[in-house]
Amino acid sequence: MSEAGPLLELIDVGKTYGPAADPNAPAVLKGLNLAVGAGETLAVVGPSGCGKSTLLNIIGTLDRPTSGQVLLDGKDLAVLDDKALAGLRGRQIGFVFQLHHLLPQCSILENVLLPTLAAGKAGNGEPPEQRARRLLERVGLSHRLSYRPGELSGGERQRAAVVRALINAPKLLLADEPTGSLDRASADNLGELLVELNGDEGVTLIVVTHSIELAGRMSRVLELRNGTLSDRGEDR
Repeated sequence: MSEAGPLLELIDVGKTYGPAADPNAPAVLKGLNLAVGAGETLAVVGPSGCGKSTLLNIIGTLDRPTSGQVLLDGKDLAVLDDKALAGLRGRQIGFVFQLHHLLPQCSILENVLLPTLAAGKAGNGEPPEQRARRLLERVGLSHRLSYRPGELSGGERQRAAVVRALINAPKLLLADEPTGSLDRASADNLGELLVELNGDEGVTLIVVTHSIELAGRMSRVLELRNGTLSDRGEDR
């Protein structure tokens, strides 16, 4: 973690569904505290339904916590309205999901370029198409630029989704079960690729996963259980 402080910080973050004042309302997250440094790789594991995706959605500003603070680069996200949060997501946060969510009617190159349409340029100032072609070549898809998602394998579609998430040069890459729909070989390849891109692009990587293999590739592993986080590093 840099001397300038963590890139991401959660302070006493809680999430309750239902009225916050209701003592019987189910608490999914309970007073979580977390600091993640720039360029770090982190896996969050835990049983199904424990709130891993909820935590990732809060970090990614797709949901708001019931209590506590989320700071990105020192900025308290609670002070931003929905429009400002949407702008921040587009510039600083990339998402990869279990399902690729590529548009079936668009080519792979067009799908990757979609997030750049609002900004008109990639996040690092590189011309969008130049960056898209470079990253697609980096992940082994330079021969698939004009293909549509239905013409690609599952592993290829996920690699394209990773490039789309990175096209605006975000500071933070969030991956929610990115290998969950892939066969073992494709999952291994994608896990290796994510770690390599973390180094190449300098992006902070947070992965929610059931995969022991994928979690083991990260520099730190946390377990979410009963609404709280615990460090699994000593068990690895």
